[in-house]
Amino acid sequence: MDLAELASELLRRRDLDQEVRKNAPGGRWTEQEREQARVVDADNTRWLAAVAAEYGWPRISDVGLDAAHAAWLIAQHADADPVQQRIFLALMRDAVADGEARLKDLAYLEDRCLRNVDQPQLYGTQLVLADDGEIAPAPLAEPQAVDERRAAVGLGSLADYLKLVRDHNQ
Repeated sequence: MDLAELASELLRRRDLDQEVRKNAPGGRWTEQEREQARVVDADNTRWLAAVAAEYGWPRISDVGLDAAHAAWLIAQHADADPVQQRIFLALMRDAVADGEARLKDLAYLEDRCLRNVDQPQLYGTQLVLADDGEIAPAPLAEPQAVDERRAAVGLGSLADYLKLVRDHNQ
């Protein structure tokens, strides 16, 4: 597969990922929608794992920013295979260190991987529905420093993020 084909396939798979999620705001899915997402996510995870094993992590300079972001999205939704998701995380860390992936995306994937092993997240990107029905951050490590960590990776404040998500889900 050449790099143009890789970029195109990443974008196609991103579109599939988003298509199965578009009718489930705030994670309120029917069982059929949940199953569709599982099928898409499993296929995307297997495919990206094979790509990463053969070519390495899809880098911005090779596939472009949009396709590199699509690779992150696939990794972000690889929850059913946490071992592979952590491999994606390590590969993406290396790409970020080389300026070949977005630091913001890495922060989201870092939090996702931490939450998938029941550890507190660092950046507050992973949200839950609280007992009062409000969207809230999943448990945080050192919550008093979350906005400082968010700023360091180019994310806005946690309060602004929560407002944006809450407004979007109303």
